[in-house]
Amino acid sequence: MTHSPVSVSQAAARSPRTTGNGPGVELETPEAALRRAELASFLRSRRERITPEQVGLPPGRRRRTPGLRREEVAQLAVVGVTWYTWLEQARDIQVSGQVANSIARALLLDSAERTHLFTLAGVADPRADSQRPALSPGIETMLRRLEPCPAAVINSRLDVLAYNRTYGSLVIELDQVPLEDRNFLVLTFLYPAWRKGVVDQETATKVVAKYRAAMVEHMTDPLWKGLVARLQRESPEFCEVWDRHEVLQPDQPTTKFLTTDLGLMTFDCTPLWLGPRVGPQLVTYTPSDEATRERMTTLYERVRGED
Repeated sequence: MTHSPVSVSQAAARSPRTTGNGPGVELETPEAALRRAELASFLRSRRERITPEQVGLPPGRRRRTPGLRREEVAQLAVVGVTWYTWLEQARDIQVSGQVANSIARALLLDSAERTHLFTLAGVADPRADSQRPALSPGIETMLRRLEPCPAAVINSRLDVLAYNRTYGSLVIELDQVPLEDRNFLVLTFLYPAWRKGVVDQETATKVVAKYRAAMVEHMTDPLWKGLVARLQRESPEFCEVWDRHEVLQPDQPTTKFLTTDLGLMTFDCTPLWLGPRVGPQLVTYTPSDEATRERMTTLYERVRGED
């Protein structure tokens, strides 16, 4: 049995309702209802495409619907049948990250589908930090060809997705930084060596203001919210800056880096979009003066000799 888009729209278009009793009740937003309805339809569509044989269950007889039954998904995900039925009925129930992870495994979701599930459920994916988008070999080649100039690919969440050898050794050895920490917010507030190497007294304020401005399009994204929550736990300074509610649009500044043994380097930054939509950028750093060019070349020759 399939479910038409009309039924989803009707479920999502209900007027906001109250939850709870007495003073201070919360109003459910139309967005929340829409997300629940979309999640319900998504789960049904994924369930109906899987045969029992694919998950090691007997085929059975007289199946009135394609794919798995709800009780079979509940069994595979180790959740209650009634609870899972309510989830597919778009009822107002809470989904934890652990349960969403179990459902994703039970429904054999690929990485894109898994991300979609967690986003609709409004919870952080415990595996998300290791699921950054892969870059094409062409981008990797371009980063190399730009050497000795430093260059990196950075997304709107301020994750450093890729970089060439010069950039990777410019401030700290990025190869030694865990993948989930290669983010300008994390580096700024949790890595003193990075903070010292980026010569700008307002760096912390600027990076938070840029993140807040970009986050307006990702307010319900668990990855964006999860990064803020992490830094609120680990950095009192971040909390103080975050609570200022300052915003700053991306610019093309002159950036200064202080290396440990080569001295100050000044670069002009040039960001280039990697696709037709706003997303990752290839940022190149061009020396602003001859002293920087000489020091950059020295750094590059050093890191190239280490390969």
